[in-house]
Amino acid sequence: MNSRTVAIWHPAYIGLGSNLQDPRAQVLRACAALQALPATRLVSRSPLYRSKPFGPVPQPDFINAAAGVLTQLDSRALLGELLALEGSLGRPAQRERWGPRVIDLDLLVYGRERREEPGLTLPHRGIVDRNFVLYPLCDLAPDLDVPGLGQVAGLKGRLAPEGLERLGES
Repeated sequence: MNSRTVAIWHPAYIGLGSNLQDPRAQVLRACAALQALPATRLVSRSPLYRSKPFGPVPQPDFINAAAGVLTQLDSRALLGELLALEGSLGRPAQRERWGPRVIDLDLLVYGRERREEPGLTLPHRGIVDRNFVLYPLCDLAPDLDVPGLGQVAGLKGRLAPEGLERLGES
């Protein structure tokens, strides 16, 4: 009898953002690079959005998007791949909190997982406060139930689109 391990595919959602060095191109490049992650398939990408910076640091506007993937990696391994991808795309390991960035990849939701440990909180703790996360995520998965927080469309409905502009397709 031949025993084979069947790999399970997990849905995950990633927030992308950039406000340096041609931010639109940076976000599109990062989306394309998601396709090359091991044991991971890019399923969808939201339209791009322009957003005002979040936090106290004066800086240029951001370009944001969300991506949906299926992955066989566990959440910690997926996060590790995202951090490595940020580095390969030019993001320095040390950076100013809420400061400008070449690329930012945030693991927003990983299946039904809820986790809070150093370096990894799922779902992402800022998801409910950030229109630049929820609006693109709602374009991909309005019915997604974010574990412990509610449905994406309902969460989006609580946030005004202030400072947010949906851009043409690219």
